[in-house]
This record gives sequence, C-alpha cells and structure tokens, in this order.
Amino acid sequence: MRRLLTAAVVIGLAAGGAVASAPAQATPARGESGYTPAPIAWGTCESPGLQRRGAQCGMLTVPLDYRRPRGTKIKLAVSRILHKSPAADYQGIMLTNPGGPGGSGLTLSVLGEYVPDNVGSEYDWIGFDPRGVGSSEPSLSCDGNLTTQYNRPYYVPVTRSLEKQWLARSKQYAQACAKAGGELLDHVKTTDTIADMESIRKALGAKQLNFYGFSYGTYLGQVYSTLHPERVRRMVLDGNVDPRDVWYKANLAQDVAFDKNINTYFAWVARYDSVYHLGTTGSAVKKKYYATLQQLRKAPAGGVIGPDEWTDIFTSAAYYIFDWTTIAEAFAAYVNDGDYAPVKALYDGGYPQGPGTDNGYAMYLATQCTDVQWPKNWSKWQRDNWRTYSQHPFLTWSNAWFNAPCVFWKGDVGTPVNVNGQKAPPILLISETNDAATPYAGSLEVRKRFPRSVLLEGVGGTTHSGSLNGIACTDNAIAAYLSDGTLPARVRGNRSDKQCDPLPQPDPTAAAAKSASASGGGSNRVLPDLSVLR
Repeated sequence: MRRLLTAAVVIGLAAGGAVASAPAQATPARGESGYTPAPIAWGTCESPGLQRRGAQCGMLTVPLDYRRPRGTKIKLAVSRILHKSPAADYQGIMLTNPGGPGGSGLTLSVLGEYVPDNVGSEYDWIGFDPRGVGSSEPSLSCDGNLTTQYNRPYYVPVTRSLEKQWLARSKQYAQACAKAGGELLDHVKTTDTIADMESIRKALGAKQLNFYGFSYGTYLGQVYSTLHPERVRRMVLDGNVDPRDVWYKANLAQDVAFDKNINTYFAWVARYDSVYHLGTTGSAVKKKYYATLQQLRKAPAGGVIGPDEWTDIFTSAAYYIFDWTTIAEAFAAYVNDGDYAPVKALYDGGYPQGPGTDNGYAMYLATQCTDVQWPKNWSKWQRDNWRTYSQHPFLTWSNAWFNAPCVFWKGDVGTPVNVNGQKAPPILLISETNDAATPYAGSLEVRKRFPRSVLLEGVGGTTHSGSLNGIACTDNAIAAYLSDGTLPARVRGNRSDKQCDPLPQPDPTAAAAKSASASGGGSNRVLPDLSVLR
C-alpha cells in the first residue's frame, strides 16, 4: 500500500549484529515461532497520551530469525491499556495494527475507548511497533533527506534523463537501506510479523487473541488466521488488502482507484465554488489542478514546491475526506492569491524531512520488497505504468517511483502465504465502496475466502480504513460483534452483507462552518489522527 510518510523514533541497527553460530533448529511452520518469550517488564510509557490513559509500555525480546531462536535478538515496543470491566466481562487481549507496512502502532492501544457502549473496556488493548519500526530495536532508517527533498525531478519520466534520475535515486535509496539494515532486511516479511504476534500472545499468557487491523493490518489478520485459525477469537479488518495482488499488482490497482477518487474530490471543490473560486465543474477544477502542476515544472512555488510536491499534497484528498477543506483552501490560496505558504505547510506536515523521518517508508519497502519477488526487468514497469498512466495519470508515476527501490532491493525474498479462511471463526470486514488504497474488490475477495465472514460497506465512500469515526451504523456493528460475537446476516452472492452511510463529505460553507464552531467541532474526525500511519 502506498502511504504517507511519517516521522518515527530511530535507534539504528546495532553494529556487529551477525547471527550467532548456534546450530539451527528444525525449521518451524510458516508464521510459527516455536519460541517461548520472556514476560514483558511493564513500565511507564513515553507518550503523554498513553500516560494520561494509564497505559503500560515495555519491550518484548524475540529472535531476529525464528529458525535460530538462540541467535541474535531484537526487541518489540509494546503498549497495553488494561480492561476496565468487571472480571466476569473480560474478553481477552485485542492486538492492533495501523497498517503500512511500516506504521507505528504503539499508540493504537487507545482504540478501545472509541468503541460504542463501553464495549472496548472489556478487552486489554495492545499496541506495538512491528520489527524495524518506531521504538522497536533496531529501527530502520536509510536516508531521510533523499525521500522528501524539495522540487525533485518530475515524477512523470517524459524524458530519458528524468527516468535515469529516478532510477538512480531508487537504487541509491535501496543501497542506503542495504547498508543500514544488514541482516534485518532478511527478516521483516509479513510471516516474521505473524511470528511476532504469536510471541506477543504467548508473552501475555493468552490462549487466543482478538485483532483489529487497518489496511496492511488486514493482511496480517488474513495471514495470521490462515496459519493459526485456532488462535483467533474475533477480528475486525478495515480496508482489506486483496491477497491476489500482493504487491506489484496491488499498486497498479491503486493507481486506477486514486485517479477516480481525485476526480470525486475535484467535483466536490466545484460544488463549493462560492467558497474556493476554482471552477464550477469538476472538469474545470481538474484542468486548473493540472495546469498548475505544469506551471510548477517551470517555476516551483517559492523555489521549493514543484509538480511532485503538488501531487503529494493532493494525494491525501484521494485517501480520505478529512483534509478536503484544508487542501482546497491551500489550492485556492495559491491559484487565486499567489500565496504558496499553505501549500508548503501541508507538504512539510505530511512529509517531514531529516534523519530518521524515513522509518515508515524504509520499513514499507523492507516488507513489501521481500514478501514476494517484484519484477526485476524495468521494461515491465515501463509498459505497465505508461499503460496505466494513459488513462489514470494522477498517481501512477508517483506510485511507481515510491516502489521502484524494490527493483534494487537487498534481502531474502519469500513466497506469500496462500490466504485461506476456511477454518477461521466469524470475522467482521469493513470497506467503503471507493476506498482507493485498498480497492473494494479486495474486500469481496477476502469475504469469499473467509466463508464465515461478514462484509460491512460504507456505500459510495472514498475514505480508507475509517471505522470508529462516528458513523453509528458502522460503529454499532463493531460494538455488537466485540460485545458478544453478533454479526449481520451473511447474504448470498458476491456483495456486501450490511450497508451503511460512508463518512460524510465536509460542508465548507459559512453556515456549516459557523455551526461546527458553535458545537465545538469543525472536523468529521473522531479518532486521534492516525490516518498517516495506515
């Protein structure tokens, strides 16, 4: 999944991290650790938000390579918010993951407080930074300056020179990660994280786990419940990865969906031309967007915001509705008033620069590039991306270069698990119809592979992984399932089982803004801003 970059704590891979020469044990089954971890020593969390909630934090020691459990060890940062219900109502641990791959999930243990009817209080909510991520040790960072420089070469390789520049940058980043990551790069596949999830379960003394996963986290849920169906109690999977497309095809499918969603956004901007003055039709706004992009090729705004930065800023609008008004305001300020400061502020906020800021991106690549073999022949990338770009230009080449380091990546490549939910218990799947990061077809495919699952659809929505954001129809269904396992009835056919309203598009008119201000609101978002982690 292509996702926004995030800042992360970087510890760096320790020198001399070679695997110890202890003899290898019998190879365990995929995703099975065969390893018994020591209990977690819980203490105070560094995060003020976790401290306010009385969370506990600690480090879990696990093998770098589960085939050699007595060899090199690494540590996973884990948080826990204990259940507050009476003991008779306690329902076990709820492991969480925000997606990515590469997303820091340490603070996601707060998620339980957003489940309606206080149902979340019946679980111990567990957040963790996957191996290589955030506060886990080691934490991979390769080159935080290379990934987010201002005014980079134009994403669309309309000349051979541009293509060579981007290939060189991609190779340079892959080489930087090979140097920084060393042996870690061989052991950050999805199946390694599945084994870590098993270690967390064992360390907490739980016979089974519950799981709430967003985006890539849904793939963790799919693979875990394939390999360990007897260990699964309940699962909520929001924004489902299509297991058929891991990972090269998944990104091409995203390009089509993101192009559709940005056009939906342009139509919304046009609907409020009285506010933004950018055009009265979606096509007019779209034309202004692309005309501005071409102008920025010739004269970057303030010397820093070029066409790539422009594309990056608008990418969020195709992911979620949450930033629609802010992006439109920056669009209008630049086009109508020549003020580029709001545009630059959006870019700086979404794409921080400097050492360590590429941790999320580095681990995204480290996992996706080794989960499965990507095409090594660049000519295939050329053909596929130019073909897609001809009809869906918005994100295609941006997305291609985001993933291009996989052409040069170092690290042992695996084979994806064949996702099969025949033995899995009933689980709840969630998706909005026009989710671009994980297109809706993926949720239908997962529903097909998990015959006891139920799919809840936010009809017509364009937001990615947006559950527990205040839509009663959706959130009450989650609460009912987590309370006693109740799910909507599964229907016949290749379709959703329950339909709900999507997250609503914002209304930026003066009357709506005044109403939101009077109520102390002004945003559709209920959860803490976890979107950049998904």
